[in-house]
Amino acid sequence: MLTVDQRQARRFRLARHHLLKPARRSALLTVAGATGIQHTPPGSAAQSLHVRLDGLTPEHVTAALAEDKTLVQVWSLRGAPHVVGVQDAAVFTTGLLPDDEDSCLAFIPGVQRHLAAFGLTAGAAVEHTREALPQVLDGRQLTKDELGVALAEHVAVRVPGVRKGPWEEPDGLGHNTYGQSLVRFALYVAGLYGTVCFVPTRQGAARFALTEQWLGTPLPRWDAARARAELLRRYLRCHGPSTAREFAAWTGVSTAYASRSWELLAGELAEVRYRDAPAWALDADVDLLRDPPEAVGVRLLPPYDPYLANQDRACLLADPALRRKVWRTTSNPGVVLVDGDVAGLWRPRKQGRRLTLLVEAFARLSAGTKAAIRDAAAELAPFRGAETVMVEF
Repeated sequence: MLTVDQRQARRFRLARHHLLKPARRSALLTVAGATGIQHTPPGSAAQSLHVRLDGLTPEHVTAALAEDKTLVQVWSLRGAPHVVGVQDAAVFTTGLLPDDEDSCLAFIPGVQRHLAAFGLTAGAAVEHTREALPQVLDGRQLTKDELGVALAEHVAVRVPGVRKGPWEEPDGLGHNTYGQSLVRFALYVAGLYGTVCFVPTRQGAARFALTEQWLGTPLPRWDAARARAELLRRYLRCHGPSTAREFAAWTGVSTAYASRSWELLAGELAEVRYRDAPAWALDADVDLLRDPPEAVGVRLLPPYDPYLANQDRACLLADPALRRKVWRTTSNPGVVLVDGDVAGLWRPRKQGRRLTLLVEAFARLSAGTKAAIRDAAAELAPFRGAETVMVEF
């Protein structure tokens, strides 16, 4: 059995995340489909793609989303919006569909109070919301607030029993009523059916439309088992070696659901020794795990970059105090990678068309590394809507 140390795991993951050397711009769909690209905060998906693709501009990403429509933004991993290739969308939607009530509840934590108020199961709330989407969105593009209001009104008509509860009463979550919050919770799962997608906007709140109407065609359909297996395959290809528990945290599904997905790849998995315990990788990846290439150079990863979604955070950064700075409850900073190591944080400050990057280094940086960070910041500036950039260490 192969024993894998943290250095090998880190280099393997960097290689599979296209963070050793940028790929050609023509590989846009391949790179986006590796693990999906989280798009929170807005604009971050393009920044993650830029780090991985040579010569990519904001206009290339905009064209792929809004004109060519080869990329699409959907609800996906952990209930977060992700940018994926249209042909890959089922992997990151159907591959996450809950297969029982516990799985559904795990994907939308915090919904229990609202379900109890109306005597509904999570599955029923999702189904009511899913059935309402085509009627509510037909020919329209709505903000999330507008969609929540319209869905709540539609569901209340179709399921009149909910009015016996506090459907139209404020629930303390922003300006929402209980009914509006319930359908908004349910949207995270209903969105996994591929019915609804995000519509690109230049500014203001995100808008939603029926996927078939936005793209002009339905998303390609995958069998649920095939999509689940492929999602796990892509996870291990980029985040291995790993365990079912870490896969559950990465996806937002329950541990039991993750274990059932794990069984779908039983014939493709290789057990390895990692962190003094059993872990698994794809059998086809064992040779690369044994001797992964070295990482060289500087990369500025945006907050919530796919590489930073790895649950093996001690491998990425050994110091617990520094990990707490990188992975926060909210408002994560960007990360500075130097030769594959997390060497510091960066935070943006924008005034007009001028961007300032505030870099907090975790150790002394050489003059050459500082110069490379400035070069990377200059390349990042257009993705932050800036014409000039300054770096402060």
